[in-house]
Amino acid sequence: MDSCLMVWSMKPQMRAYRFVGHKDAVLCVQFSPSGHLVASGSRDKTVRLWSPSFKGEPTVFKAHTATVRSVHFSSDGQSLVTASDDKTVKVWTVHRQKFLFSLSQHINWVRCARFSPDGRLIVSASDDKTVKLWDKTSRECIHSFCEHGGFVNHVDFHPSGNCIAAGGTDSTVKVWDIRMNRLLQHYQVHSSVVNSLSFHPSGNYLVTASNDSTLKILDLLEGRLLYTLHGHQGPATCVAFSRDGEFFASGGSDEQVSDSFLSYNPDSHIISLKGATFCFPSNPFFLCGNLRHAASQKPIPSDQTASSWPIG
Repeated sequence: MDSCLMVWSMKPQMRAYRFVGHKDAVLCVQFSPSGHLVASGSRDKTVRLWSPSFKGEPTVFKAHTATVRSVHFSSDGQSLVTASDDKTVKVWTVHRQKFLFSLSQHINWVRCARFSPDGRLIVSASDDKTVKLWDKTSRECIHSFCEHGGFVNHVDFHPSGNCIAAGGTDSTVKVWDIRMNRLLQHYQVHSSVVNSLSFHPSGNYLVTASNDSTLKILDLLEGRLLYTLHGHQGPATCVAFSRDGEFFASGGSDEQVSDSFLSYNPDSHIISLKGATFCFPSNPFFLCGNLRHAASQKPIPSDQTASSWPIG
């Protein structure tokens, strides 16, 4: 795995940008809501902020003492939350480019951290088998969800901000109502580790990616598995809906590429690390289909690249 970050434009005739600065593998990336900044986290223990429109020196954030596995902007783009193997969640200010505070009640690696849509709450997922909900203002842990039977790899907020979903090494996906701290739904649809998940902007669907090489689309209104999508020839390591919900993309890995991550830009840019890319259906090198017919699609050619399907 290399230590560079690539930003691709999906517009014709536009060049891709390659950013070099991290000293070790880059494990996570995300565009800011405006698309003017990119945050990345690395095994070199740093978080870096880049401008995707031109090459230049990034802003380097240093406070973590171990691998950074997750970066996420608040919806207003003013704050950044990061998660690390040092067992902490850290919050940073983007405008002043400085470290603000740590959340430190996890007792094992923290795999993922996300802001709520309104920015008041933070949720984190850890190898200590818990999902923790935090109040950003008081910096206190409001609740710990302990229903997972293994490491929790990924967590995210429902677009309404009232629910969270998480997946992990116990091969399950769980959805909680955070107003009542109650488990709402439990899905055991994968046969291996769940690596990533993403809510559709409508909040009606959830897509998941697993080591069993499949993606699953869950109908949250009816509480059932809607589709299983095949195509990756190895673990499916990441998945994300586009911000308008029209597309989603997935990244996969094989024995030579251990991790792949991707994030969308509202101006049709895509971040790519080795092993993850995104395309629109007009690209002749990728097979794309409509979600309404996805169940009958033949497996798509896929190795270390990303796969995408439009949502009808």
